[in-house]
Amino acid sequence: MTTERRTLMDLAYEERSDLARYLATLTPQQWHAPSLCAEWTVKDVVAHIVSYEDLRFWGLLRRFAKGRVVRANEVGVEELAHMTPDELMGFLNEHLRPRGLTAAFGGMIGLVDGTIHHQDIRRALGHPRAVPTDRLTRILPLIPSNPRLGAGRRIRGLRLRAVDVDWQHGTGPEVVGTGEALLMAMSGRRQVVGELEGDGAEILAERLRD
Repeated sequence: MTTERRTLMDLAYEERSDLARYLATLTPQQWHAPSLCAEWTVKDVVAHIVSYEDLRFWGLLRRFAKGRVVRANEVGVEELAHMTPDELMGFLNEHLRPRGLTAAFGGMIGLVDGTIHHQDIRRALGHPRAVPTDRLTRILPLIPSNPRLGAGRRIRGLRLRAVDVDWQHGTGPEVVGTGEALLMAMSGRRQVVGELEGDGAEILAERLRD
């Protein structure tokens, strides 16, 4: 299958498959280690990734109501807290192709969420990886206007330019870095600020500290 014919859903499947293979290498201690997501362990992040898979319309409404919308993700993690790492791995392997909410917009949610959270886990555990270029170049243009991630307010008035893939966005003082570092910064991960350069890097770093 060529890159041009691969859909967002195909890429989401590949990303989740890579994540599942990586998670299979982790020790019990690593599953319970902190991730880059505030207050979430690696296990919590995996629970979040799969927590919407089997929810139908009314299940989504109940979760959003219980979490008052803004805490819906936390509710999902709490609901799967009883699952062991092996059980979560089994569930993920049964849902490598996103379903439910994560399949929305042609698999865009599954791809974006899966890639960012894959990096949340790997970076926290000191296991860096280069996000495959075809996935990264499809994801980056989706981030600035994504209301769930809040990237728009972080990068307002800045020009972002990737040094390893063909992507740039915006106007203003420049922020330069790898596509993966820019992805994580736009998503609110302050841990990457040391990897960014340019006249706008400190402006973005300050916004990430707020």
